[in-house]
Amino acid sequence: MAAARAPASFHRCLTVLFVLVAVALLLSACCAEGAAAAGGKATPRRRQLLRQRQVDYHLRRLNKPPVASIESPDGDIIDCVPISSQPAFDHPFLKDHTIQTRPAYHPEGLYDESKAASSQKDKQKITQMWHQNGMCQENTIPIRRTKKEDVLRASSVKRYGKKMHKSTPNPSSIEPDMLNESGHQHAIAYVEGDKYYGAKATINVWQPSIQQGNEFSLSQLWILGGSFGQDLNSIEAGWQVSPDLYGDNNTRLFTYWTSDAYQATGCYNLLCSGFIQTNNQIAMGASIFPISNYGGSQYDINILVWKDPKEGNWWLQFGNDYVLGYWPSFLFSYLADSASMIEWGGEVVNTEPDGSHTSTQMGSGHFPEEGFGKSSYFKNIQVVDSTNNLKAPRGIGSYTEQSNCYDVQNGNNGDWGTYFYYGGPGKNPNCP
Repeated sequence: MAAARAPASFHRCLTVLFVLVAVALLLSACCAEGAAAAGGKATPRRRQLLRQRQVDYHLRRLNKPPVASIESPDGDIIDCVPISSQPAFDHPFLKDHTIQTRPAYHPEGLYDESKAASSQKDKQKITQMWHQNGMCQENTIPIRRTKKEDVLRASSVKRYGKKMHKSTPNPSSIEPDMLNESGHQHAIAYVEGDKYYGAKATINVWQPSIQQGNEFSLSQLWILGGSFGQDLNSIEAGWQVSPDLYGDNNTRLFTYWTSDAYQATGCYNLLCSGFIQTNNQIAMGASIFPISNYGGSQYDINILVWKDPKEGNWWLQFGNDYVLGYWPSFLFSYLADSASMIEWGGEVVNTEPDGSHTSTQMGSGHFPEEGFGKSSYFKNIQVVDSTNNLKAPRGIGSYTEQSNCYDVQNGNNGDWGTYFYYGGPGKNPNCP
């Protein structure tokens, strides 16, 4: 007797069932793998790929398509980017911004530097290295190209181009001779207690030695508003040596801004949206030369920052000829009105552990008492008042955390106006 055969429909149903079970098992495995990847620890390879994607995205965002590129003798690439394509316009509030091509008003009463100019007429004018190989055309701005290795040196992609927190001294509330808790140390002159609408200084230029790559040394002016808590507003400009940021020990022109005490807003130079550059001849973050020599020729730069009384933007001028651009007032809270403190001077970062001190130099690396040609200085320091006039600061004070490491000495005379010498070697027999 032949065995009964199952209907064809039964075989079809069984086949469908097997397929459904296989699909279910496959989906379950995929979901489990995805959950493990999301909830478990990422493998080193996965972390590497993720960081690489972040770095590539960051580079695409910062390096705008240029119309020309210039290779500097120091290894930098300077991209000539259309002025309307610069990083500033990534800011959501600047999407429809009309560029202010020049300030409505310059400050009046600039210090008469004719005596100083005549005594230095044979000196080489300070310039930037990339100028040796070309210049950017009209309607473009020069931007130092960010390289992959620049970003990889940062502690994180998010922190690239940003200072550590608490890098501004507060002379009113910090006891002298105490190391700043974030490792930043200063030797500065300052004024406070009034409304300020800008500041100016002639800054002696050096190339201080940096002990470790994650440390820096700079000389700058600070335009400050608000408290020294999380709402601090700051505009900064001067020169710096920062191997961590730039990958070398060259002395470079730089700017910085923040509206929340260096936490989330602001950055160096054009490494985020904010500062709007209008000048096609000077590149933020590019090397400057020549540099002062100990016991030899001395070279200075002039920095002026002021608030345009008509438009309200904060403008930056380098030297007597280069108006570089502006920070729109909406970037700030307190500085949307005025500054409450101005500071001039030097800053270094000490990353040495256990209370020991770095040998990173400030200024020339020599103490103020050594004087001209040996110690670094600021001269012709001025503030901009409410009538848009430059004038000598009143009630100027000085401050340093550890005077046996870095010090400051104020002075005044007819040729230099209000001035001070500052700086030091860092670690020495009196600064262990």
